[in-house]
Amino acid sequence: MKTNFPIALSIAGFDGSGGAGMQADLKTFSARGVYACTVLTSLPIQNTTGVKALYDLPIESIGEQIDSMFDDLDIIAVKIGMLHKVEIIQLVASKLRKYKPKFVVTDPVMVAKSGHRLLQEDAIQALKEEILPITTVLTPNLPEAGDLIGREINNAKEMEIAGLEILKFGSEAVVVKGGHSKDESISADCIIEKDGKVTWIEAERILSKNTHGTGCTFSAAIAAELAKGKNTLESILIAKEYLTGAIQASADLEIGKGKGPVHFFHEWW
Repeated sequence: MKTNFPIALSIAGFDGSGGAGMQADLKTFSARGVYACTVLTSLPIQNTTGVKALYDLPIESIGEQIDSMFDDLDIIAVKIGMLHKVEIIQLVASKLRKYKPKFVVTDPVMVAKSGHRLLQEDAIQALKEEILPITTVLTPNLPEAGDLIGREINNAKEMEIAGLEILKFGSEAVVVKGGHSKDESISADCIIEKDGKVTWIEAERILSKNTHGTGCTFSAAIAAELAKGKNTLESILIAKEYLTGAIQASADLEIGKGKGPVHFFHEWW
């Protein structure tokens, strides 16, 4: 009797230092028991200290990569990461509308932790119009959620209001992540589902410099759990627990001179 792993696809940018982007997705999918495949959209030159330069792949090559994956593999879930400009957003959206994967998890990557802009400002509207309507779960942090609604978010009530507004762009669920909040003891995320149900999840805030790629890791973990058959809320809760453990396990690691990666394989090594 042959058995197969559920398959998840990462459509994302590159991180040669292995902590974020496509590499974080690959490691997270593998850690969560899902077979990983990838499509590269852009090549940031980056390490733990930040992004040094950024090069987009030719549009045609991105489309060909997506076609190649869907022509061959039974992809259940897609995780979308860095889509740098309008043309890339439009292409990826058109391809996903064509192939109709069961689940799409979108991490609206806008600015790197180093401050380098990874989504051009004129592409925010395209992201809202093209990608969000085909998204199962959207995972913005506070600055990203603020960019999507055009104002700053400062507290729990504003997180909930922002999530409800963002949900109107078309995704089935939104997780407004509270990692950037000023609360020094708790990191709280607000989950809002299509039916209006609001769920808050909290984790102890861990003092660690190793937070490079946390957004990529969280969204990839959600995609992995959806691919394995978990429902939306279950997938988000499991992903939160996994990420919290990965941050905790990496707190004392020394990898790189800047913000190091989380410990993707903390449950295994």
